[in-house]
Amino acid sequence: MADDFKANEVSERYARALFELADEAGAIDRVRGDLKSLKAMLADSAELRRAVTSPVYSAEDKGKALVALAAKSKFDMLTARFLGLLTQNDRAAALPGVIAGYEALWAKKTGVVAAEVVSAQPLSAAQLKTIQSALRTALGQDPELEARVDTSILGGLKVKVGSKLFDASLKTKLDTLKFALKRA
Repeated sequence: MADDFKANEVSERYARALFELADEAGAIDRVRGDLKSLKAMLADSAELRRAVTSPVYSAEDKGKALVALAAKSKFDMLTARFLGLLTQNDRAAALPGVIAGYEALWAKKTGVVAAEVVSAQPLSAAQLKTIQSALRTALGQDPELEARVDTSILGGLKVKVGSKLFDASLKTKLDTLKFALKRA
């Protein structure tokens, strides 16, 4: 428990430092784009996740891998140097927390709130626009939607904004009905 708190504190401190540097350089959106790309790469590659978080690899190896990845992906120089510093200080395992912390700082500064929409089928642009409009009205802030398809929900939607989850999926409704019938 104490280690989790320490890890969050370290991630937030690094995220704040990166955000302040990016803000001074006028590069908060470019760095955010780099971090979003890096987050997607970490999500897509178990090998990359292992290389970044495993204590088996040395800080030097992690640094080489992340700096090479940054160069190949043409990340902003600030992002590349930050990744080098992170690994040099043996904090590469904090990278997912740093990305989340940076996103939170960016959202606070820009007034945009991140929202994840999960549906059973891909949503059209018109449907996403309707959801975005409804969220804007409900939240009083501009939502940035990230749409994802999960066929296991069968139908309906799940919308996650921050720590709140609005679940109107068919699977949840059926599970609720099943539970009610078992109790009866």
